[in-house]
Amino acid sequence: MAKFLIPIPAFDDNYLWLLHDGRRAIVVDPGDALPVLRMLQDRQLQLESILVTHHHPDHTGGVDALREATGAKVFGPARERIPPPFTPLRDGDTVRALDLDFQVLDVPGHTAGHIAFYCPLVDGRPLLFCGDTLFSGGCGRLFEGTPAQMLASLDRLAALPGDTRVCCTHEYTMGNLRFALAVEPDNRELIGYHARCAALRDDGEPTLPTSIAQELLINPFLRTRQATVMAAARRFDPAAHDDNTVFAAIRQWKNQFK
Repeated sequence: MAKFLIPIPAFDDNYLWLLHDGRRAIVVDPGDALPVLRMLQDRQLQLESILVTHHHPDHTGGVDALREATGAKVFGPARERIPPPFTPLRDGDTVRALDLDFQVLDVPGHTAGHIAFYCPLVDGRPLLFCGDTLFSGGCGRLFEGTPAQMLASLDRLAALPGDTRVCCTHEYTMGNLRFALAVEPDNRELIGYHARCAALRDDGEPTLPTSIAQELLINPFLRTRQATVMAAARRFDPAAHDDNTVFAAIRQWKNQFK
């Protein structure tokens, strides 16, 4: 049965991802219950499962209300504070929802216990719900993890098939691409992607999902081993000399970028 993927806008720039088959649905990182409940009612869908990637309130704030209203089962990271009751998940676990098997990947860095959900085949293509680990053109801030942890997490996601649809949970793309252009101003793929995303936003459309293949061409945090990115990192911090310190320099530069 075909699956339909919907980014539900919430707050200033969040997306609450809804996947459904015309009857049943799952939602990922529902920071707000109300827009999800409206979508369920409008589409006459039954919420089956709630998938949570990490504990931040803009990803969990609607969990209790949705559970109470729909009876949906909640799945989340074992090492984080998720509104109980929920099924705790660890790396290598599998969640069965909508007749699909979602593999659980540990991707710490943004938070200590952050996980992602990966399904190898949804209507012909892989699908990734990555929370705040990977954004289009960027990555999450390191609130609880180290640069080495985040780099390892991004390496893990970068190794997924290139046609994997990447469902990030924030519309940060344009800001991220402005920074990416500061790092690699001569990257032709990046220049073209920036123009395409700008046109989407001008039309009120989301820039997401992106793909792993696209991000490998334009995202400086997946390109820290490229000579152009390494040189830019060293201009910002001459002490950047290996994988982890180059990544740390790029992340710190992004933190200060305006």
